[in-house]
Amino acid sequence: MTTPKPCLYTLLFFIFLIHANSQSLQDKEVVVLLKLKSYWLSPPALSHWTSSSNSSSHCSWPEITCTENSVTGLVLYNVNLTLQVPPFICDLNNLTHLDLGDNYLPGDFPLSLYNCSKLEYLDLSKNYFVGTIPDDIDKLPKLQTLILAGNNFSGDIPASIGKLQELTTLHLYMNQFNGSVPAEIGNLSNLEFLWLSWLPKMAPWKLPFEFTMFKKMKTLKIREANLIGEIPESVGEMEALEELDMSINNLSGKIPSGVLLLKHLSIIYLFKNRLSGEIPQVVEAFNLTIIDISENNFTGPIPQGFGNLTKLTDMSLFYNDGISGEIPEGIGLLPNLVIFKMFNMNLSGTIPPEFGKHSPLEDFQVSVNRLTGKLPDGLCKNGKLVGVVAYDNSLTGGLPSSLENCDSLLVVTVYDNKLSGDIPSGMWNALNLTYVLISNNSLTGELPEKMSDNLLRVEIADNKFSGQIPRGVSSCKKLQVFDARKNLLNGTIPQELTTLPSLSSLLLHQNRLSGPLPSDIVSWESLNILDLSRNQLSGPIPEKLGVLPSLTELDLSENQFSGEIPNQFAILKLNNLNLSSNLLTGEIPTSLENSANERSFLNNTALCASTSGFNVNICSRSPTSGKISNWSLALILSLSAVSFLLVLFLLVFFVRGYRRKKDGSHADWKLTSFQRCNFTLSKILAGLTEGNVIGSGGSGKVYRVPVNRIGDVVAAKRIWTNKNIMEDRLEKQFLAEVKILSSIRHANIVKLMCCISSESSKLLVYEYSDNRSLDRWLHKKNETSLSNLSSSVHHVVLDWPKRLQIAVGAADGLCYMHHDCVPPVIHRDVKSSNILLDSDFNAKIADFGLAKMLVKQGDLATMSAVAGSFGYMAPEYAHSTRVNGKIDVYSFGVVLLELTTGREPNEGDEHTSLAEWAWRHGQEGKPIADALDQDVKEPCYMDEMNAVFKLGIMCTEKNPSNRPSMREVLHILVNTCPAPVRREKTEYAAAPLLKNSSRERVLEDQDGLATDV
Repeated sequence: MTTPKPCLYTLLFFIFLIHANSQSLQDKEVVVLLKLKSYWLSPPALSHWTSSSNSSSHCSWPEITCTENSVTGLVLYNVNLTLQVPPFICDLNNLTHLDLGDNYLPGDFPLSLYNCSKLEYLDLSKNYFVGTIPDDIDKLPKLQTLILAGNNFSGDIPASIGKLQELTTLHLYMNQFNGSVPAEIGNLSNLEFLWLSWLPKMAPWKLPFEFTMFKKMKTLKIREANLIGEIPESVGEMEALEELDMSINNLSGKIPSGVLLLKHLSIIYLFKNRLSGEIPQVVEAFNLTIIDISENNFTGPIPQGFGNLTKLTDMSLFYNDGISGEIPEGIGLLPNLVIFKMFNMNLSGTIPPEFGKHSPLEDFQVSVNRLTGKLPDGLCKNGKLVGVVAYDNSLTGGLPSSLENCDSLLVVTVYDNKLSGDIPSGMWNALNLTYVLISNNSLTGELPEKMSDNLLRVEIADNKFSGQIPRGVSSCKKLQVFDARKNLLNGTIPQELTTLPSLSSLLLHQNRLSGPLPSDIVSWESLNILDLSRNQLSGPIPEKLGVLPSLTELDLSENQFSGEIPNQFAILKLNNLNLSSNLLTGEIPTSLENSANERSFLNNTALCASTSGFNVNICSRSPTSGKISNWSLALILSLSAVSFLLVLFLLVFFVRGYRRKKDGSHADWKLTSFQRCNFTLSKILAGLTEGNVIGSGGSGKVYRVPVNRIGDVVAAKRIWTNKNIMEDRLEKQFLAEVKILSSIRHANIVKLMCCISSESSKLLVYEYSDNRSLDRWLHKKNETSLSNLSSSVHHVVLDWPKRLQIAVGAADGLCYMHHDCVPPVIHRDVKSSNILLDSDFNAKIADFGLAKMLVKQGDLATMSAVAGSFGYMAPEYAHSTRVNGKIDVYSFGVVLLELTTGREPNEGDEHTSLAEWAWRHGQEGKPIADALDQDVKEPCYMDEMNAVFKLGIMCTEKNPSNRPSMREVLHILVNTCPAPVRREKTEYAAAPLLKNSSRERVLEDQDGLATDV
């Protein structure tokens, strides 16, 4: 049947109207999108957003998702948005998916989003949002996903969230909530992913809801949120649960029995709580891949059912010293096991012999138990083993034969056992082998001629190794510790051993070594400890031993050394010296005749001293030296009389003031301690010598002062108070520093031990930072000073991971000063030379001489004078005496630019500072990569370096109100760090560096790295 023409015209007319409306909607959306681009200052990532004759072209932009040619999704993740969310974003009427994560969006939660009535997905994570989540958040009733993580939201989590009945995903982790978690969350029956982790400000809280409603829940994460109480039994009813993470809290009680029956459960993280009781013995969670319940108080045996978990890759039960019994045989047969960590427990019996033969085992740690028998031969059968850590057991037999060709091997730590036999020779040649700690066993054989170039520590003490020290040791240029004491080594000490530039400890005592020491000590600039005692070494003591810059302990006793003690020993700053029981002759150098060395020269019959008290003969003089002519005698008597009269005159003239002002007069000094000090006043004063000076400035000098014989060192800053126009300023600096530092306790702020004062000068005594100040490492003009640092790591160029670590630490210290001190503290002189570094390159904020405590947080404080360092001073500070915390933010921004570019603060270009240069670099649209330090720029670090460079520019904004707070700076830096891999790190990554025979419980660092102390 033919359609009548009027009907056809009507149909065509309606089609035309629909097309026109569609065309109008698409044009409108393009206008909104271009308006957004312009509002957010045209970020480079959106440069392809341009108008086009094709009205639907915007649907092809990568950030846009369209449905029926209309925008339904907008993803602007990590595109450097810096202004608040504009209300006209909701002019995209069909928007259902909005992702603005990982930007720099400021302000409160954007209430204008309530106008996006169709919104189902909202991601505002990793921004600068502050304030509370609004109580009427339920005005977005269609939300299925709400991600607000990584911001600074505070207060309560609103109960209205419980009204979002469509919600399947709720991420609120990494915020500053300090209120309550509502019970109404338990009403979200459709919730599949709940993440409430890393909430540092939460007061201790218990779960306010049961889990009976969460039948669809797949992921539950409440890590490090100050959660207390017990784990509800209802967790065992969450049939869909795949990942359970309640680690790093204060949970107590038992593991609910139903947890290990959940069929879909893949990951259990309950580590670092106070859980107790036995682990449920019935195990039917056959999909488990990771179980980490370490660092609790569990008792009883390891469930036999763990041997049936064929998908298991990571089993970590360490630091549960109540878990006892044997390791189930079935665990050794698991086909996918990669990580097995069972150290510091109470395990006994033998280790299942099949370990490593059936799985790609990488990490095997069973140290500090009561295990017996042999280590499994097949630990590295599949060529993946990175470390075997089994120290402090009663293991017997030899090392696993599979270590012979184990190229993946990094660490072998099996000291304090009963092992015997030869070491598989191929083990020493593993390409990445770094630590070999096998002391206190009965191992035999000879050291191979060739060893891994990456070795840092070789500790083979208390064994039965024989033969000579191989000359091939010269290839181990990174070697820091070589401990081969109490063995059967013979022959001479090879010249090649002296070419190792990083060697800090060489312990060869109680062997059978003979012959002379190498006379040409080439590269021992890092050597701290040299112990060659109880051998048969002979010949003279090399003079070059006396010029080693870092040597603090020297023991050459019970050998056959002859000749005189080198006069160069006067240069050494030794805490311990032992030259006893040798064949030394001549006179002890005068500089060594002190009470600390009274037993250092015993049993050297031909040795003499000019004074008594050293258990050697007094040096005699030739007979002619005692004959004095009458003329000489008269001259001596005359000079003596004149000298006596002169001294008497001076005493009469100066007696009243002289002794009080004399530096050496201990009675005129007053010591006020703020910490427990292991030193005396006299030790500090005795150390104020020119040889101990490590720095100086306008207010005085800084000294490195050894305070006892075990090597402890402090830093003493001396402030002179001479009567001149500078006295008032220096006095104020001293009082300010004492007032602030004595009240501050923070890991990233230098610790003030005590202050010492007299009329002529004042001293501040701090903990000593082994690696001195950041500027010495960062700027190459100071390379020569780095070789004298006592750190075990000597990188003239700091790599990027260390730079980022330093930035986070320094920001943490400043954040504490600005936001957690009452009243808050403004430093006023933040710069790289005032950021000290300890032996592990942890940052310490120092030099508070210019700081001032604010009367009220947020108020401006008026300073009597502008003070600071050029290149670091905020623009408003240079022409105003009114300051607040934003001046520290500016200065810290300059430090961030130093860390990323390697330039100095005044090294922008010919006419600008670093901050101005960096700002202009960004404004001109030049690639950030061109500005970064070529010495550390690597592809794997580019994202992090870019982010920190941008943060440096934000911190150095000319307008103080546009700069972030130190809390926001710290938040950004923490988010810049690599994603948390807390449980992937292994104990042996740090433990070998700090080996101790004790079984002291150790703390865990921020990444969850378990270490020995």
